[in-house]
Amino acid sequence: MSASLGSQEAGDRRVVVTGLGLVTALGTAAATTWKRLLAGETGIRRLQPFPELPPRPLAMVGEQPADLLDLLLPAVAEAVADAGLTLPLSDCGVVIGSSRSFQSRWEWMARQPTGGERSWLMALPHMGAIAAARQIQSLGPVLAPMAACATGLMAIFQGYELVRRGQCDRVLVGAAEAPITPLTLAGFEQLGALATTGCYPFAPRREGLVLGEGAAVLVLESEAAWLARGAPQPYGWILGAGFSADAYHRTAPDPALKGSRLALKNCLYYSGLRPEQVGYIHAHGTGTRLNDDHEARLLQAGFASPPWMSSTKGATGHTLGASGAIGAAMGLLALRHGVLPPNGGARGCGIYPQLVTEPMAYEAKVALCLSFGFGGQNGVLALGR
Repeated sequence: MSASLGSQEAGDRRVVVTGLGLVTALGTAAATTWKRLLAGETGIRRLQPFPELPPRPLAMVGEQPADLLDLLLPAVAEAVADAGLTLPLSDCGVVIGSSRSFQSRWEWMARQPTGGERSWLMALPHMGAIAAARQIQSLGPVLAPMAACATGLMAIFQGYELVRRGQCDRVLVGAAEAPITPLTLAGFEQLGALATTGCYPFAPRREGLVLGEGAAVLVLESEAAWLARGAPQPYGWILGAGFSADAYHRTAPDPALKGSRLALKNCLYYSGLRPEQVGYIHAHGTGTRLNDDHEARLLQAGFASPPWMSSTKGATGHTLGASGAIGAAMGLLALRHGVLPPNGGARGCGIYPQLVTEPMAYEAKVALCLSFGFGGQNGVLALGR
């Protein structure tokens, strides 16, 4: 079994999501992102941010590549305000992850004649979490997980555990990514993973992934803390999670599905769920040949009747370490509004039988969010309405 615990052992320390902040290529607020997503719009554009590299589809928030804090700090502010909280939040824990963190700053420093030696301390991998803690004036625990594209789900789970175990009554969780850098683009190009026209998750003729910028931040609270302050109805509950590692390949998923099946099995078990209770799945859905085939096979093998499923990366791009947190936010919005978001970039019939191709009214009670990262990192998070 993976080291994943959930609501079966939670006693009365149930964990609710009371606030949400989103910054994506679709918009710099959750409501804007959600509205444009349901309207079938995309944040992907053909851009050339670096003259030494050719133009290609990218999902950028602004006209120039963003710094990590330009994405993270507005998402933190929105989540705190959305939860109806006021600063300072001195007893609030912080778990904010990123797979590449301040890589753009490091690349900039490497090109400077002096090496930018005075700047590197503020660009260490954990400084995004520190910046968020300073923003809310927290004296609580601060964690900064890095787990490739499963980082966002890992951050949510670690915050969930801080609340579930009674270490914190409130934790700010999420992830941010600013991956539009020359080195990142060159690396994915060498892997042959980048799309040439757009991102089309689960399409038979999908091309590959499109890099995107973004951040998602959630406010997690114990049920008791939420009730005590008389806050509005929450977005939903964190029910549990499952994580595993493939131990198979540096970049390719295990074709035998061993690790991903274990993560899915553990998530359902520790969340106290039966497969038939799952109404919607926000898929990892990168638009690459290997990932989408792996994920479609996983869900058809894991469910007697496959649930409705979609990926929103065809609209937001692939935000790497932030993608799981953004996917969880999309799942929570789907539960709250009773609408399943469409599979972004869909090209007709997909390789999965229950693909949501248009916004669909559906009162799901349980949603799963899936993330799969390089190195065989697998994560599944369960959300309840």
